[in-house]
Amino acid sequence: MRESAAERHDRLLELVRGRGSARVSELAAQLGVSPVTVRRDVELLANEGRLDRVHGSVSWPGAADTPPQSGPGADPRELVIGMLAPNATYYFAEVIRGAHEAAAAAGARLILRISDYRPQEDAGRAAGLLAAGAEGLLIAPGWKEPDDPVEHGAWIAGLPVPTVLLERRGVPGRELDDLDRVCSDHSHGVLIAVRHLLGLGHPTPLLVARADSPTAIAVRAGYRYALDALGLKSPLPPIGSVSAEADPAGFERAVQALRTAVLAGQATAALVHNDVDAIRIVQRLAELGMRVPDDLAVVAYDDEVAALADIPLTAVAPPKHEVGRYAAELLIERLRGGPAGGPGRGEEGPRRHVDLLPRLRVRSSCGAPSEPVPRAVTAQP
Repeated sequence: MRESAAERHDRLLELVRGRGSARVSELAAQLGVSPVTVRRDVELLANEGRLDRVHGSVSWPGAADTPPQSGPGADPRELVIGMLAPNATYYFAEVIRGAHEAAAAAGARLILRISDYRPQEDAGRAAGLLAAGAEGLLIAPGWKEPDDPVEHGAWIAGLPVPTVLLERRGVPGRELDDLDRVCSDHSHGVLIAVRHLLGLGHPTPLLVARADSPTAIAVRAGYRYALDALGLKSPLPPIGSVSAEADPAGFERAVQALRTAVLAGQATAALVHNDVDAIRIVQRLAELGMRVPDDLAVVAYDDEVAALADIPLTAVAPPKHEVGRYAAELLIERLRGGPAGGPGRGEEGPRRHVDLLPRLRVRSSCGAPSEPVPRAVTAQP
């Protein structure tokens, strides 16, 4: 016969009373149910005043200072936080590294799942993180299209644990806009690139960009913002680029459109998203007899591999590592009731929208003097 919710609550209360305090993952294992079910039970019982929730654990009323019991040799203070990222290589490798380092510094464990940019599978992967014991989540959904936040994002607002969005923004006025988030300010990144090229004497630079990721969409929006802020008008609409591997013909069209604009005197500079496309475009232009930076100044966006090009590319560098670190620190504060929380136990402070500013790393491709590279100092004998 299936156990009723009331019977499960009684068993849960008995376990906590006997131990003083315990973690959700331990209670789930003891009760034979998922951590999500236990979290919902705990929320109900805590609202009734029958349990206390503190520091990511559950305690018997009056025993909040008792550390949660664990297995032999386990660290009772260890938090488990889950992270969902669209990939673990280009761009997000550094975001993940920043989150992992922040978690380790706080004595927490980070567990990771990858969506491979399949937003329809994000909810299931997040549920897997919760089932694995995650007490809070860092979520970078695998969105690719402009409508994905609405079509594939509502589930995030209903998660039963503290959640921080990273490098993703909810639609203003919708549920996700009320969540904590930490993002790169891509509008600022585009602005500093455009301003730098103008300072070198170029007219309004063209934008060459993809449209198949949230970063690409944000760069396109940032270009419009930059032109408005600086009182400029582009001589041509943005040139849509695509992966040279996935669509060779589409990539060639983008290169030819840029070359035509340069030959017609409509552009002497371009901002290209992303690094890989920028490197391939510069290589293809060289094959067509066009030189960078002599004929065309180029700034790439992302700064993942821009410095490794034949002609090192000036690039906008989003603060990827810091995005991961700030997001993990914010989530851990929420879980432990630190500065992100309110002054009293169980109270929540205001949600945070944290925007971190990209930097411009100047190299050869824009025609300006490169930033000096620090040299190693050798001690004299």
